[in-house]
Amino acid sequence: MTDFSLRFGDNHLACYRSGEGGVPLLILHGGPGVPCSYVYGAHKHYADEGFDVVSWDQLGCGASDRPDDPALWQVDRFVAEVEAVREQLGWDRFFLLGNSWGGMLGIEYCLAHLARVRAFVIGNSAASMPHLIRGFDRCKQALGSDTARMMAMREAEGTVEHPEYLAARTLLMYRHMLRMDEWPEPVLAAMRPEVIGTRPFKAMFGPHFYNCSGNLRDWDRMNDLPRITIPTLVTTSEWDYLLPEYARLMWEHLPQSEIVIFRNSGHMPFWDAAERYHPAVLGFLKKHAGMTMMLD
Repeated sequence: MTDFSLRFGDNHLACYRSGEGGVPLLILHGGPGVPCSYVYGAHKHYADEGFDVVSWDQLGCGASDRPDDPALWQVDRFVAEVEAVREQLGWDRFFLLGNSWGGMLGIEYCLAHLARVRAFVIGNSAASMPHLIRGFDRCKQALGSDTARMMAMREAEGTVEHPEYLAARTLLMYRHMLRMDEWPEPVLAAMRPEVIGTRPFKAMFGPHFYNCSGNLRDWDRMNDLPRITIPTLVTTSEWDYLLPEYARLMWEHLPQSEIVIFRNSGHMPFWDAAERYHPAVLGFLKKHAGMTMMLD
């Protein structure tokens, strides 16, 4: 693994790489503002299968610079950041994998720079924030109407540090984010408060998890998906708050797409369904890279 730095304007981006010289694979993390270790750590072994795996902490989080400029936290600016990374890596065309917000950013990048992407993995993501919000609401209602009402009241009052709110949020995280009793270290590392990018997260998503109130609230690219004509794999999970029925709608709108659904898995199937996830994703990537499968 190589740690290195790239630039975006006057700011530095903390980057991570395994398998330099292989087939280019760029990984986009979620949030916005959750550093890349949770998703890069699960995919860096693709270097052993012939891929040049690169990810980075997007501007505003992790070990990258964290400028205090509200104008930076816009979708178009993040698309420009992805393109700046590609240019500095010297890649002409590459494979793209995005998880959660990274999938949304990947959709935006493909709509702007489709000729640069050989194939795209939309990893447990959405093409419509209103669809995602419906998923949040379903997950909260599944805790019971009293709990859902409590969460709404605590958020309205600004008392989200109360133990009952924190308990409900913990239940949601272990039920829908990652269905493992013990979370892997790369996930825990990305969730530490000191590395989370609070500025991009609050501006774009909002202050509360499972309740989007930021500038992404009305984001919707469903009608533009037919323009993404490259091979695309949509992954989704039974227990994800990004509901499988909306992942299927994405698949139906994407002209050259496949879909795979992971039972008994949450938002991060590359950890809690790893034995099923990696053969499916590697198989897709290798097929479109013209590579021979060598999986156990």
